[in-house]
Amino acid sequence: MSGRLTTHVLDLSQGLPATGMVLQLWRLEGRQGKLLLEAVTNADGRLNAPLLEGAQMEAGSYELLFMAGDYFRSIQSRLGVDATSSEDVMESETPFFLEQIPIRFKITNVTDHYHVPLLVAPGGYSTYRGS
Repeated sequence: MSGRLTTHVLDLSQGLPATGMVLQLWRLEGRQGKLLLEAVTNADGRLNAPLLEGAQMEAGSYELLFMAGDYFRSIQSRLGVDATSSEDVMESETPFFLEQIPIRFKITNVTDHYHVPLLVAPGGYSTYRGS
């Protein structure tokens, strides 16, 4: 079986999958990083395809970067919560403790399934190596 890397994001503040959260996958090489892809979670809080699979799986250090602040601002907007009267002010002053959530991990066995779930709320998050 060929390896793959997947993720799943759950919004604990709503008790629902985090639909529409933008995330990036970076390969870390020394002090430099290489953006491999940017994706958006679907209605189930997952991606429509693995982040990496098969020949794309390479041993090394990676980072998943979740755009949590943008996601929670979009939730406010959808729910009609207007934190300020100006969008520019809202973008810079809406108090989200977590703007971006970086999760760094290593892939050592390219034939394994690496699953990196994110449980997130406006004030905190949790992650673990899933199955």
